Amino acid sequence: MKICITSQGNDLNSELDPRFGRCKYFIFIDTDTMQYEAVENLWRDAQQGAGTQAGQFVASKGVKALITGKIGPGAERVIKAAGIKVLEAHGKIIDVINKLQEEGK
Repeated sequence: MKICITSQGNDLNSELDPRFGRCKYFIFIDTDTMQYEAVENLWRDAQQGAGTQAGQFVASKGVKALITGKIGPGAERVIKAAGIKVLEAHGKIIDVINKLQEEGK
């Protein structure tokens, strides 16, 4: 399954970034193969609409789930309209992924 996790760094040992629209990186990962791509969040310094623009970008990547800390109402509308499940988490990216796989989500 392809998921997106908001991250403070560009690898799986980074901490999850609790801010969706203002996160530093989006990590897109295929949980079946563990292949991932880290993409810098180009909208994190936007004057307004960072969450909505970030949400549109994440939705365009075809993910099934988004793992983050908090998500604003504009971004949440975009994400949910795309049929993406939102999960709240914290900690290291790799630990979050391992926990999800153990739980079978």
